[in-house]
Amino acid sequence: MTRSHRPLVGVTASARGGRFMWWCNRLAVWRAGGKAVRITADAQVPPDRLDALLVGGGDDIDAELYGLDLMVDVRIDRERDRLELQYLEAAHKRDLPVLGVCRGAQMLNVYRGGTLHPDIYTAYGGLPRQRTVLPRKRIAIQPDSRLYAVMGLERCRVNSLHHQSVDRLGQDLRAVARDKYGIVQGLDCETGTYVIGVQWHPEFVPLNRHHQALYRELVAAAVSGRR
Repeated sequence: MTRSHRPLVGVTASARGGRFMWWCNRLAVWRAGGKAVRITADAQVPPDRLDALLVGGGDDIDAELYGLDLMVDVRIDRERDRLELQYLEAAHKRDLPVLGVCRGAQMLNVYRGGTLHPDIYTAYGGLPRQRTVLPRKRIAIQPDSRLYAVMGLERCRVNSLHHQSVDRLGQDLRAVARDKYGIVQGLDCETGTYVIGVQWHPEFVPLNRHHQALYRELVAAAVSGRR
């Protein structure tokens, strides 16, 4: 696929950091046949230029967006929250393929009217602390899901860098992957061409073809949408 024919994938990010995460996502999108463009609150791209949207990881989401009190001991980015909600709305109106990664999966749920657990260690009693960029957490994926159709796995290992998680599901969303403690690890949207959320960071597992399939299918859906 030549440079001029690569679909443009908008990747949301923080304006104040997250460069390594961005470069990993950029590489994953490029290997999948797309061209990534970084979108931040102070460097935006017109949504109508995009062929697909990737909502990336990063800071916690403001709890006030889903009806809870602000948590004073976490770092939030309200400008980024507003930005991602706007881009998700634009993607929904145009039926663009969407991949939500970690925070991005949570934001997808909030956009569709769902809620989050602000802290999984409070919500799930006795949960061991596991924060690792390496794929060490085991999850189970429902075989009748789009996520399974993309990754081709019922069970796999993922990394874990979050302390928020999906609580009440948003409209048309389905929890299709969980870890052994019941924490939601994957979302399918029952409407839309390709809308998936994963609670882990597939960009940090570049040599695993099952994880990278999330990017390949995102770009493939973007190509199909151009026709």
